[in-house]
Amino acid sequence: MSVASQIFPPCPTFTEKNLPDLIGKVYIITGAAAGIGQELAKMLYGKNATVYIATRSLEKIKHAIEVMQVSHPQSQGRLEPLLIDLADLATIKSAVQKFLSKEQRLDVLFHNAGVMVTPVDARSTQGHELQLGTNAVGPYLLTKLLEPILVRTAKHLPAGSVRIVWVASIIALGTPKGGIVWDEKTGGPDVLDSSGSNYMQSKAGVVFLGHEYARKLGEHGIISVSLHPGILKTELQRHLPAVVRGVMVEAGAYTEIYAGLSPEVTLENNGRYIIPWGRFGLLPDHVSVGLRSKEEGGNGSSLRFAQWCGQLTRDFC
Repeated sequence: MSVASQIFPPCPTFTEKNLPDLIGKVYIITGAAAGIGQELAKMLYGKNATVYIATRSLEKIKHAIEVMQVSHPQSQGRLEPLLIDLADLATIKSAVQKFLSKEQRLDVLFHNAGVMVTPVDARSTQGHELQLGTNAVGPYLLTKLLEPILVRTAKHLPAGSVRIVWVASIIALGTPKGGIVWDEKTGGPDVLDSSGSNYMQSKAGVVFLGHEYARKLGEHGIISVSLHPGILKTELQRHLPAVVRGVMVEAGAYTEIYAGLSPEVTLENNGRYIIPWGRFGLLPDHVSVGLRSKEEGGNGSSLRFAQWCGQLTRDFC
């Protein structure tokens, strides 16, 4: 698919109108107090789902819940707060423990939260480049801690029903060659010269994690896919000039709805990359090379990145 096709996509073919009754199903959406995440949560709640609003501000969660309850006063679903700061690995286990104390299943984990174009010297609580830490390392740990309940849920449902959705970006634009630039001295991703480059590197990492989890959990009937939600106007772009911001937050939620619930997404296309507003796309060659090992003609960055995330987070499990 061309870049133009992603910037000016055709109309969505799978929306909330196509969703069945979701009563009894449980979803976690990070960053669901605003923007695409809130629209996604609203759509699922409108179909009677239980939705956990996972973000770091309880005040914002409460406001988002009020907005959604007003939008769907007849819903039989539940909206639950889940305090978590993906930029601080120490907060993630306690959030997962709270969730597990209340729920026996998890149908889809939506990694929707993220930060964009933060100052180059901004760091996560554990000292990692902020965009990489928030967009990739934190979500990796959250997924790892939720693996057992995802696998248990999948045992009782049709194959491909349980999913992990990783929100990336328009990977074809500005992503470093190979997806990630490695610092051979530290063994981890290098901190690049510009905030935009660091952002795109973090999103390449997100694509890699989506791919690796498809390989890891596919045998359990679990789907893991990454996506570009669309060029949208959300809080994520708050550091960008108004002239370069996008529009249509609701449409961005359709991309996530497609990835998380469309029957077109199956185990046969596990690990794929999805583009607006719900279509399978192709990664550019300079990024897809990371999905393959050196023996397969690639550079092995995908597996290497997942292993690096595992090393960083092992003390927080």
